[in-house]
Order: sequence, then C-alpha cells, then structure tokens
Amino acid sequence: MNVDREVIAMDGGGRPTWSVLLLCGASGTGKTQVSYPLARHYGVPIVEVDDLVEALQAMTTPEQQPILHYWRTHPEAARLPPADIVELQVAVAEALVPAVDAIVGNHLETDTPVIIEGDYLLPSLATRDGFAGIPAKGRVAAVVLHEPDEAQIVANYLRREPGLGEQLQRARVSALYGDRLTEQAAEAGVPTVTARPWADVIERVITAVTGTQ
Repeated sequence: MNVDREVIAMDGGGRPTWSVLLLCGASGTGKTQVSYPLARHYGVPIVEVDDLVEALQAMTTPEQQPILHYWRTHPEAARLPPADIVELQVAVAEALVPAVDAIVGNHLETDTPVIIEGDYLLPSLATRDGFAGIPAKGRVAAVVLHEPDEAQIVANYLRREPGLGEQLQRARVSALYGDRLTEQAAEAGVPTVTARPWADVIERVITAVTGTQ
C-alpha cells in the first residue's frame, strides 16, 4: 500500500476538499485499520464515535438517554435474534445524530478538517444541507467500508480478540448491519468500498471519496 506517491482529493494548498469525512461501517470490518493511515495521508485528526458514546453515557442517566445506555442496562439483549439487535444498533445510531451534528457543525464552522469514524455513523448524514446551523456546502463526504464475507468478519474478531473464540453471533449481527448501511449508502449516493483486498484499500477509499467531490 502506497498512498504517499500521489495526493488526490486535495485542493491546491494540500488540504482535503472536504472538511468532514464520515467513515462508516459495521463492527469488525477494519475501519480502524483504514482510519489511521487515512488520517496520516490527509494530515487530519480522527474522532471516534465510540469515545463519543462513552462521554455521553458518563454525562447522562439511563432515564435521560435510555437507548444510549441500553446495552448496559439490558445485557440479555446480546442473546436476541441478530435482526433485532441490528434494529437496536440503528436506534443507537439515530440517537447519536444530535451529537454528531454538533461535532460536524463545529468543524464546518471552524474549517478544520477531521475524519469521524464509527459503527454508529449513518451514511445518510452526508446528504444533509447543514449541521448545527452551519451550511454544509458540499464539505461533508462519507464512505462505507463493507466486508461482505461473514466468515471473514468471524476471522477478524478472532484475530482481534482471540480469547473470546469464534464470535459467530456477533459476526452475523455485523454482517446484517453492514448490509443495512450499504443499502442506506446506495439510497444516499454515498460510495461503498469493500474492505479487501487490504493491499490497496486506502487508495480505493481515497478514490471513492474523490468521486463524491
């Protein structure tokens, strides 16, 4: 993988042509492996939605934000049918929209480029006209990283968390949620990039984002 040999999706000053890039995708698809080299390529920071969730949970109670606290207050939900868990994940993503709206709006207002990465990012966010009262004016781009092979997701989890064994249920949920995100991306005109082959995934993500500008 060599993305330093050419600079694409940048203006003449070496800045990204977007102010905010939303890197969407289900758990276990490799977003972290993509987000950090992508951020180094563009020279911008990363905001991880998982950190945002942790902060919001620390600042709210289950009574105030029941959906954001749902997994902690209902641990038995992990045994629900995968399709039901996907619906809960979508509900969490929708509950997080106001927080993401504020972050994106801040970066649009200050014109400070950032990559926002996380499972709970909805591709449809990229179609909004504005965030936190700040016009988007085409400065928000998005891409979905997708792993279509459920067995590969199982392998990804096993490599990342070997002590937990094969997480078949979790991988099934991830596969279904990934399909949901790719469907939403297609409806929103947001590009989807398959995670493999890993050798050129960064270049393919950059090319996909360039095509949305």
